[in-house]
Amino acid sequence: MFKTRKEFVFIILAGIFITNAITAELIGGKLIQIGPFVMSIGILPWPIVFLTTDLINDYFGKDGVKKLSYITAALIVYSFFILFLALAIPAAKGISPVNDAQFQAVFGQSMWIIVGSIIAFLFSQLVDVHIFSYFKKKTGNKKIWLRATGSTVVSQLFDSFIVLGIAFWLPGKINTETFVSSALTGYTFKLGTAILLTPVIYLGHYWIRNYLKDEK
Repeated sequence: MFKTRKEFVFIILAGIFITNAITAELIGGKLIQIGPFVMSIGILPWPIVFLTTDLINDYFGKDGVKKLSYITAALIVYSFFILFLALAIPAAKGISPVNDAQFQAVFGQSMWIIVGSIIAFLFSQLVDVHIFSYFKKKTGNKKIWLRATGSTVVSQLFDSFIVLGIAFWLPGKINTETFVSSALTGYTFKLGTAILLTPVIYLGHYWIRNYLKDEK
């Protein structure tokens, strides 16, 4: 089915990357509260996106991440298009277990959220890939933790502020204080989780290297 083991690895990583990115966008309209702080539930799958981004960058280069990011952005647009069609088609009254109001409440995200999500995703991914590549040129194959965490520190700062700024602050859904607080809370969560996932990145490298070592 697959010509090479490396091709198989890319398909697996790309599948994990795309699935988590699209899931994050679809659930991003829900805000949750942790203590006095508010953040989007959409941040939950993002640490997995960071992890696969770094692994893809290491084994397939920044062009691989860029192309996959563009494809994923297009698929996110497609997903929202399908949702709009689903929202426009009325539910069968008295038969459907989910009525139109319930479906609208869950999936009827505003255009602001969609635009903010896509812009934040693409911008943060491009920032991440360039910073990651910079650290890799400086350190070679050493210090995986530095390039993985270093790229996340910068890229996710942009992502956290862009998506909330466009989706909630610009249309007036939240005030400036809540916007800044929520963005910093989400950023802290994503950064902290990325740091905690550092051993998983090393484990991923170990598995991929051993899987590919016998391939000519």
